[in-house]
Amino acid sequence: MARTLRRTAAFTALAKALMSGARGGPSIGKRLAALPRMLKATARREYDGGLRVAMMAAATAYVISPIDVIPEAALLVFGLADDAVMITWLAGTVLAETERFLEWERQRDAVLNGSVVP
Repeated sequence: MARTLRRTAAFTALAKALMSGARGGPSIGKRLAALPRMLKATARREYDGGLRVAMMAAATAYVISPIDVIPEAALLVFGLADDAVMITWLAGTVLAETERFLEWERQRDAVLNGSVVP
């Protein structure tokens, strides 16, 4: 019973930290909401995240795809390890890139559109 309560408390604390934007960064909700805007801005070539977004898409396709470099059925733990590494890399990249994109949006919104007068 005590072990279950500790586990529940740990997951609750983790969820609160993720949703509140711990360490002063944006929350997970803000980051997830920024993903479609980031993709649109990248497609319109306004945001310079083209290669990083393409790599994130490739990593997502690799994890979802039934075709695997190291198949789980044949090598069990080692087959799952390559997926775990890819998911870890993808999560870190998404967090870093969405934070970078949100900062880019803040800076872009601070600039007034117009022309330079000599």
